[in-house]
Amino acid sequence: MERYCVYQERCHKEVNQKLYEMRMIPEAVDQIINHLLQHNFLNETRFAQAFARGKFRTKKWGRNRIVNELKFRQISKFNVIIALKEIPDSEYYKTFDELVEKRLRQLDSETDLQKKRKKLADYLFYRGWESTLVYAKVNEISN
Repeated sequence: MERYCVYQERCHKEVNQKLYEMRMIPEAVDQIINHLLQHNFLNETRFAQAFARGKFRTKKWGRNRIVNELKFRQISKFNVIIALKEIPDSEYYKTFDELVEKRLRQLDSETDLQKKRKKLADYLFYRGWESTLVYAKVNEISN
């Protein structure tokens, strides 16, 4: 399990699931997780920070999607807040603008303005960007 945690950052839920798949008894699971925590192989704050940085930089996810994915992994609200601080505002808005420009280039062939706006909004919402940012950008679009 140490090797499993060293390979990449893991959350408690992933480690529990892996141990469950290995058919470990609950007492052994508790002991193993305790060992991993004591020796800093398992650290939820570190996991949340790495997760937020990675998903933002590689997949261009917005804060909403990152928060939802962290909640799904049962990360505490405290750690979610710390993780979101890993994303600088300037970089966040720059990435948003780049994503909008890229998607608009893909939608150049779309002649119906309403369809174009809808497709752009759906694309950005799916990636977890805030509705205020999305609607402001969508309203700027004209043929």
